[in-house]
Amino acid sequence: METPAQPLKKARKKSLVAIPCLNEAVAIGSLVLMARRYVDEVLVVDDGSSDETANIAREAGATVISHGSQQGKGRAIKTSLRYAAENEFDALVFMDGDGQHNPEEIPSLLEPIADGDADLVIGYRTLDQMPVYRRFGRTVLDVVTSAGHTITDSQCGFRALNRRSIESMFDSLRKDDFSTESEMLQVAQAENLRVGERPINCKYGDFDTSTKNPFTHGFEVLTSLFWLSVEKKPLLYFGVPGFASIALGMLLWMQFLAVFNESGAFSLEYGFTLSALFVAGVITLLMGVMLDIVSRVRAS
Repeated sequence: METPAQPLKKARKKSLVAIPCLNEAVAIGSLVLMARRYVDEVLVVDDGSSDETANIAREAGATVISHGSQQGKGRAIKTSLRYAAENEFDALVFMDGDGQHNPEEIPSLLEPIADGDADLVIGYRTLDQMPVYRRFGRTVLDVVTSAGHTITDSQCGFRALNRRSIESMFDSLRKDDFSTESEMLQVAQAENLRVGERPINCKYGDFDTSTKNPFTHGFEVLTSLFWLSVEKKPLLYFGVPGFASIALGMLLWMQFLAVFNESGAFSLEYGFTLSALFVAGVITLLMGVMLDIVSRVRAS
């Protein structure tokens, strides 16, 4: 008599929570203790804190990596990705260290990863959870940084990655600042990663301890994304405007010379302006060509 086939059990995923931190001594201890209930290990990346963040995290049971000096959230995230890749974790959850994210929601973010339904899962906050001054900035950044994805909350730092995403991000992320969440979406699009979302609850009010001014944050993200786009498509952002400037300069010079031939009128200031327009176009076009060559060399 044959033994009935047993349903296959899901292979257990080795999971890690990573918490980039800068002066989060108030919240980090309880955050680590709660997060340890849901994953195999908690990693705290101390980005040059001047308080007891590292010691408290270590006493709470976290593995702690200290940068020694402030190097930026993006660098802390890359440190976390390196640790996850080198220690062969199957899933990685990022959380902020200021107590705004609820560790009890970690299983919800990990569920699509465990089920194989997504490579990257992003928590999303409803706008009514956020202070009014943060809503506008988030809405703008969602539109600018969604990178072709229909993402509800592109800036949320509470997110989960599977091993494929860990390896893709580790190899591709370049920025060290607060634009790293947006850059992840660009990488996800380039690598054809499946992006999912899960609702989360985020605490503000007394817990709004963010070390970054929201307006400065938004400007920094937009600036970083602009330069990332320039690096990827320099001919579009430099070459096209440069060529247009050259063409316009030549056209205006032809008109200028035609007027001079007919009337003998000559404006030194106008001629200088047209020359500057032409020269600026040449420089911009050459810059676009050179950056394009550099990007191709890097890619090869």
